[in-house]
Amino acid sequence: MADSSNGRSSKRRTRSRRRNPDGTMTLIEHVYEFRRRLAYALLALVAGGVLGFLWFSNQVGPIPSLGDIVKGPYCSIPSEHRFPRDGECRLLQTVPFEAFMIQLKVGLTAGAVLFAPAWIYQMWAFIAPGLYSKERRYALTFVGFASVLFALGAVLAFALVPYALEILVNFGGGAFDTWFTGDKYVSFVLSLLLIFGVSFEVPLLVIMLNRVGVVSYAQLSKWRRGLILASFVFAAFVTPADPFSMIALAGALTILLELALQVTRLHDRKKVKQRGEESWASLSDDEAAPFEYTPSTADDDPGEKPGRRSNTDDVT
Repeated sequence: MADSSNGRSSKRRTRSRRRNPDGTMTLIEHVYEFRRRLAYALLALVAGGVLGFLWFSNQVGPIPSLGDIVKGPYCSIPSEHRFPRDGECRLLQTVPFEAFMIQLKVGLTAGAVLFAPAWIYQMWAFIAPGLYSKERRYALTFVGFASVLFALGAVLAFALVPYALEILVNFGGGAFDTWFTGDKYVSFVLSLLLIFGVSFEVPLLVIMLNRVGVVSYAQLSKWRRGLILASFVFAAFVTPADPFSMIALAGALTILLELALQVTRLHDRKKVKQRGEESWASLSDDEAAPFEYTPSTADDDPGEKPGRRSNTDDVT
């Protein structure tokens, strides 16, 4: 019975490829494909969450437990400003199951980061068939740089958390002891990591807008002072109420924006040089450009005839 079922499935796949050699799909097939990729991505997140949940209270070789890593910035506060003053570094639980929910939240977050290649690949596998080869290269470059910048922002935020906490707990002239509830403290740390990680994507967005021709270096150079001012205003709104985090985020954004502007300057200079070599600049507005353009197919198959596009479903 199983052999006959496998045989029918193989025949269906063969007939599907024969009727649809260019890989196009109907709307309902797109829905099924989305459901399948989403299920795989959720399985990866669940697997990462289970590992993160176990890692929270267990040390992995030389790597400390996830709970100790998250609690590290709080434990760096001088003991005279921390409560209780018995030498132990503990967070406060005020409601039942608060510790369990914190462990689950931190475990899921860590699992999503560790298993990011798995669920990002599922997203990529869903959208890649609808892109041309050049668009695929741009998308892969964007995803790669976005991942690196987000990680750099999160690492910088985690390195700044102890200094931010030290500034914040010193308010009050020594009249207060600090004993954070676990939920408030973890939410503070995770939100700071998210804010810095997302903020570091802004320069990459500027570069991509320049690549597609939305903004030029000439326009961006005129907006340089406004962009720097906007960076400080943005940092003042999104960071906690300490000047250290605001200055650090605004300074990092300013440096990254300046690097982005230099990348756009080199890109625009290359475009001008290319147009000069191809004699486009000397053409009048009514004269056609002297080049031939052959659109590529979705699969960019070198064996296909030039100029021939693959058939696509109007629905998709």
